[in-house]
Amino acid sequence: MKKQINYNYVFLFYDVEEKRVNKVFKKCKKYLNHWQKSVFRGPLTNSEILELENELKHLIDKNKDFISIIKIMDFKTIGETTLGRIKNNTEDIFL
Repeated sequence: MKKQINYNYVFLFYDVEEKRVNKVFKKCKKYLNHWQKSVFRGPLTNSEILELENELKHLIDKNKDFISIIKIMDFKTIGETTLGRIKNNTEDIFL
């Protein structure tokens, strides 16, 4: 059985179609602090992270929208969940 990691801080970034922006914004605001435009952050328990992910899955169009949830336990343990469509991967530009 895989050991579950207990994350305690989250960064969330989204890029969704305009007709769903307000719903996604309100859902994120329910759980996290609004940081900048489509960026949220704050402490969450594992159960709150799962609740937020499930609620967002029901709001977005997974073929058109994108949400990235970066979960941090400490400076050595970071996890990422992506919901929806991944656009161009620019990560290798910075590697």
